[in-house]
Amino acid sequence: QLPLVESGGGLVQLGGSLRLSCAASGFSLDYYTIAWFRQAPGKEREGISCITSSGGSTNYADSVKGRFTSSRDNAKNTVYLQMNSLKPEDTAVYYCAADRWWPCTVVGDPADFGSWGRGTQVTVSS
Repeated sequence: QLPLVESGGGLVQLGGSLRLSCAASGFSLDYYTIAWFRQAPGKEREGISCITSSGGSTNYADSVKGRFTSSRDNAKNTVYLQMNSLKPEDTAVYYCAADRWWPCTVVGDPADFGSWGRGTQVTVSS
């Protein structure tokens, strides 16, 4: 388990934007694929994006494609999720997860990632 920490969540209105960050302390994220998952109350955890260690490849769930963008700054040891055009159905706890080998050809399932942060709440009001 790697110590990942998410930040940047909050309350935003319909159509607004937020940028989430996933940071690591004490180790380098350089060699890890990072995925973002979210979980709304009463629902299963949903994979929404992933980005490879180099940042050269990304993948997104259909529910967020065209609205969310994942990027990374390895110099800052941080991965970002830019979320635009937010909708009430985006309301959830958002988690980042890391895996050394996940190819990111698809976003993946929770079982594909061994290290997780504790999550950050995103609430979109209408």
